[in-house]
Amino acid sequence: MTNNLVGVEKKAVAPFFKNGYLVFCKSTRQAFYIDPGEEAPELLRRVRAEQLTLISIINTHAHVDHICGIERVKKEWDIPVYLHPDDQFLYDALPEQAQWFGLEYTAAPPVDQPLHEGQRLKLGDLNVKIHHTPGHSPGGVCLELEEYVFCGDCIFAGSIGRTDLPGGSLTTLMNSIRQVILPLGDNKILCPGHGPETTISQERNTNPFLI
Repeated sequence: MTNNLVGVEKKAVAPFFKNGYLVFCKSTRQAFYIDPGEEAPELLRRVRAEQLTLISIINTHAHVDHICGIERVKKEWDIPVYLHPDDQFLYDALPEQAQWFGLEYTAAPPVDQPLHEGQRLKLGDLNVKIHHTPGHSPGGVCLELEEYVFCGDCIFAGSIGRTDLPGGSLTTLMNSIRQVILPLGDNKILCPGHGPETTISQERNTNPFLI
């Protein structure tokens, strides 16, 4: 999944089969790691194979499956962790979240930098725009980069994110999808936290939650 400017590597493994993403600038080889989870060892091998330089860990939100690999990444790359402040309470509760699923994780490394609506981050020669998209969690964000939108668990191919976890709201999520994500344009490629890629056009026309 690449274009002339942007490279994207994706991996999902058990138990959550959550998509972790390496997103990189082809010209500078600088990379973001979006949502490190259990797939971290495999994507870190891709970092070495592709001769990338990781510069940041970016979290679309702070549910257990999206943050449980941060410690593993930080052991190899001393880079800043970004998170929207409204999800800090979830981030701090990683061990408790793990217990909901019968798992054990230690506390995640500290967050270094906040994310906020309209923020722009540099990735080599590229610009990444942050969109605050609460609903699945209070601090959920999407990352817009060229034709890609890394949308966490807001929207999936044919579905939307769950809203029954702490801080979730179906009304808020639907507002985020309709008022923030859909206006980004029908040709945008949605890269969700679970499942295959899709497009805004596809979801606008076929997603049962939107038609």
